[in-house]
Amino acid sequence: MRTWYNRSMKWKYAAAVAAIALIAVIMLLSMGRTPFGPTGEPGFWSGDTESQFNSQRLFDPYTFTHIAHGIGFYLLLWFLFPRMSLGRRLVLATALEAGWEIFENTEFIIDRYREGTLARGYFGDSALNVAGDILVTVAGFLLAARLSAFRTIIALFLLIEIILGFLIRDNLTLNILMLIYPVPAIRTWQLGG
Repeated sequence: MRTWYNRSMKWKYAAAVAAIALIAVIMLLSMGRTPFGPTGEPGFWSGDTESQFNSQRLFDPYTFTHIAHGIGFYLLLWFLFPRMSLGRRLVLATALEAGWEIFENTEFIIDRYREGTLARGYFGDSALNVAGDILVTVAGFLLAARLSAFRTIIALFLLIEIILGFLIRDNLTLNILMLIYPVPAIRTWQLGG
């Protein structure tokens, strides 16, 4: 396997990724997001997408959509910047994810989620959940880089989408579609109709 960094570069990229994540969490806290959600209870996992702990714990079923974010960012940045080092693309992907997490937690997007998606009671992510989302986006990016075969990366992305669609009637593709252009028939299906 080809090494994409030397040791000093590895630490520079890791420090940049950590700094971006920290800045995103600080910005979210300054926007009124709480560290552990409205209950103030920290936790590792919430498996119920309709509970008050969804998007409040470190991880939840939507964590897997963030793995897909990382895979998607890897493919997009590889296509747009094929000569850019993998480390720099990783930092850029982390910045894109952090930017999305901040935008996702604005009242505008929270209201859009409530109106058009399954997230009827959604009130934003906890800072802990955002940190987890950024972490797994980085993991998804690095996993895609490690796999490197285009077909394998696409297959993994599709597998995540299919499994989430089956288990929680939602996934990254549906989430984006329903956020941008809510389709009543899809929403009815997502609600179990």
